[in-house]
Amino acid sequence: MSESVKVWMTNAGTRGVRILAIVVLAFICIRILKALTTRMVDIAKNHTRVAQMREQQTRTMAGVVYSVGVTLVLAVAILMALPEFGFNITPIEAAAAVASLAFGFGAQNLVKDFINGFFIVLEDQYVVGDTIQANGETGRVEYLTLRRTVLRNPAGAIVTIPNSLIGQISNLSRDWSQAFVDLTVPTSEHVGRALATLEKICGDFRSDPDWSPALVDGPRVLGVESLALDGAVLRLQVRTVLNRKDEVARELRRRIKLAFEDARIPMHQTHKVEFREDAAAAVVETPTTVHTPD
Repeated sequence: MSESVKVWMTNAGTRGVRILAIVVLAFICIRILKALTTRMVDIAKNHTRVAQMREQQTRTMAGVVYSVGVTLVLAVAILMALPEFGFNITPIEAAAAVASLAFGFGAQNLVKDFINGFFIVLEDQYVVGDTIQANGETGRVEYLTLRRTVLRNPAGAIVTIPNSLIGQISNLSRDWSQAFVDLTVPTSEHVGRALATLEKICGDFRSDPDWSPALVDGPRVLGVESLALDGAVLRLQVRTVLNRKDEVARELRRRIKLAFEDARIPMHQTHKVEFREDAAAAVVETPTTVHTPD
């Protein structure tokens, strides 16, 4: 065997060992990264509501960290392996620097998407499964990445919002829900009798075993909210567990209607004027006129 062949085989063996070492190290790094992110999620697991929310945030963060980490490990491994195949990576590094600069100018919105998405995950503004209101859309978060947020709105449509467009957010899935129920009694009606009837309705509602599990606080009668030419506006407040505010408000309105009919108290209108999710944005609905028999 000639000397040149021996040198070539020696060099090839040395390069092969280096390439194998690079592949093994990259594989080990990826496995370690996977183990660390899985451990992050396991530590966050618990049965309490707060812990479950924290687990979802940790799971989202772990997915982001893992995907970014794998990309970096593979990029470094490829750059380390290229010289072993006889490639000069200096031009590649220069081209990458120029491409990065051009990418930064040409993809500013994309960069904003990633930056905003990073802070959404880091600050736990919302996670997959939360119901949020953003950019005039309300829906459940179906998918969340550093670049985009995907919502399922009440009509069942999938709404994709780039994270750079997300500004003020109302998270409707944190801690508790709150509803205000207003009703108007005529000026001719004695307000004290109406308030006493409402107090009884609220007391019966709180003690009802079918509805008490849905309540966090109240319902309670706040009193006379405002005065108008057509009567006095009375207000009730109730805080519920998540996602049950609407059915609780409907049941309250039903009981108010029946109780006022039995007490022969007339009503001009009854409607839910506002609901909040832990001091989230208010939503106003159109009043519905209702007349009870005199």
